[in-house]
Amino acid sequence: MEVSNITTLTAFVLQGLSNNPQIQVLLFGIFLVVYILTLTGNLMMLLVIRTNSQLHTPMYFFLSHLSFLDAFYSSTIVPKLLENLLSKWKTISILGCFTQIALVIFSGATEACLLSVMAYDRFQAVCHPLLYVMAMNKRVCTGLVEACWLIGMATSLINTLLVAQQDFCGPNLIHSFACEIPPVLMLTCSEPYSSITCILTTMVVLGLGTLIPLLGSYIRIIMTALGVNSAKGRSKIFSTCSSHLLVITIFYGSGFFRYMTPSSGSALEQVISVQYCVVTPLLNPLIYSLKNQDVKAALRRILVSKFRLTL
Repeated sequence: MEVSNITTLTAFVLQGLSNNPQIQVLLFGIFLVVYILTLTGNLMMLLVIRTNSQLHTPMYFFLSHLSFLDAFYSSTIVPKLLENLLSKWKTISILGCFTQIALVIFSGATEACLLSVMAYDRFQAVCHPLLYVMAMNKRVCTGLVEACWLIGMATSLINTLLVAQQDFCGPNLIHSFACEIPPVLMLTCSEPYSSITCILTTMVVLGLGTLIPLLGSYIRIIMTALGVNSAKGRSKIFSTCSSHLLVITIFYGSGFFRYMTPSSGSALEQVISVQYCVVTPLLNPLIYSLKNQDVKAALRRILVSKFRLTL
């Protein structure tokens, strides 16, 4: 499906992950299970935090927003991926493609800001424990979360408009299973350098604006932990931050390889995209539930109470 200009272009075609029908059915089953587990894990995390008064603290307040974002992000990618795995014509409308781009950028930018805020929260808890309740009061926490969402919206709007103003005159085959900026920009027939420069500028500003405070917070946390004389105290500090550190490593590591390397449509790039878009939203609730004693205890109480009600 090739067209001459943007006025006659009505849709893009997603390359997908495989053209083999048997492999497509297998992938459909795998991704369907992963998607169900992702929604279940993140919604369960929201339920546990909401219903347990002991988890009504700043750290879990931020974690509840992270769980919502992971479920939201997965829902912008996986349903269309599942549809295309069983569809002969893997098309997506221009409006649908740009909407998916906007939602992906919004989710990623908001999560980057939220992870930085969560690092700041850990910094206050570890380095200023006596002032923690005052420094991270409800008003401050709400303001920080609102700022994350607003930054995510602004980043999404700016970058999506920069992509949408390009002319697409064919070919319209996107070498990916989802609409993302790198493969879509490869299809433009207008001069993309000004838009690419602006997009990279906003991404660098967002990246440095979130990564520098994050690294600064953890440098101070490590320095404080090393200054603690007891091994038990140091272990408690590191165990408190280990889940968040692991989530940060996965998020920034896979995101860097996905968006900061040239788009080629290679098999490795597809694997990294699947890990970033499909697997990461599943890992986050697993990491926090398996490595956090408070969450595990609260989850056990909910399961026990549900079991008793069924008897």
